Amino acid sequence: MTDTPYRITTGAVARRLGVSPSTLRSWERRYGIGPAAREDGRHRRWAPADIAMLEDMCRLTTSGVPPAEAAGVALARAGRPAAAGTAPAAPSGRPRPARGPGSGNGLLLGDVRHEFRGLARAAVRLDSPTMDELLAEMVAAHGLVTAWEEVMAPTLHAVGRKWESSEDRYVEVEHLLSWHISTALRRLVGDAPPGGRETAPVLLACVPGEQHTLPLEALAAGLAESGTPTRMLGAAVPPEALNAAVRRLGPSAVVLWSQSRDTASHALARHVVDTRFGVKGARTRPLVLLAGPGWGTRALARGMLRPGGLREALDVLARHCAAPPGAGPAPGRAG
Repeated sequence: MTDTPYRITTGAVARRLGVSPSTLRSWERRYGIGPAAREDGRHRRWAPADIAMLEDMCRLTTSGVPPAEAAGVALARAGRPAAAGTAPAAPSGRPRPARGPGSGNGLLLGDVRHEFRGLARAAVRLDSPTMDELLAEMVAAHGLVTAWEEVMAPTLHAVGRKWESSEDRYVEVEHLLSWHISTALRRLVGDAPPGGRETAPVLLACVPGEQHTLPLEALAAGLAESGTPTRMLGAAVPPEALNAAVRRLGPSAVVLWSQSRDTASHALARHVVDTRFGVKGARTRPLVLLAGPGWGTRALARGMLRPGGLREALDVLARHCAAPPGAGPAPGRAG
């Protein structure tokens, strides 16, 4: 008896890759990206080699290669003849860069709609290698601020909305995407030149009860790129620990992140802004940035600012850290 390769159905393959069964059928009909054999000549059953070819097709389309071109490359790599409707592979065997609208070629800063789709598709497929590649490429091509504001944050929000509206499905997608974005941001911190030790650090902390740290990690990466030293306390920092850190470090600024109004504590913010430190006769206090949507639009006390996003927070901190001691800002919106 001959051994039969392990084969799975189209539905199972679609779930594994994070695409719809109709997409797989369309790829087969248009480009010949289908199983090499069918059981009984009718039913689609995908062998490991077929699935590897599909994974290659998914990676290529996620990276911005048009489907016809991606199919030609995937078929060539799998050693299968190109079908009608596919574009021939480049002589090098590598896909040609996509040139169509939204393909990602020659994107202007702020217009990264294609990357948004690519990162989201890779996340749904749980495709870690592609997520790492896309995140690194986006930061290198467009800079941290654009990558965060136009791609990372919108993709996180989209996945979060999908999770909330699908009875806790896609939680694995949200967790994996968050982990890869965090890894990319921390890599930027590690690769940045060390900040000057003579400069007081910027202290970053989530308010008590707040678990969303990624926006602070993005800010930490941006400050590291500018050479500004930081201290990251992370999620859900108790008031006593925050108070102790402020008094011990004497930070130039404290950034408090709140994602929702349930976690925002204006009393805590007022306590931090009123905390004085330093030698007697020359005491000072930190600038406090209320970051995140949880703070709402309440009037701010002197010494507080509410930046509208990552770019604005980086700008106001750059000006503040470069200003002479004691040159505190008036309360209100940054900028």
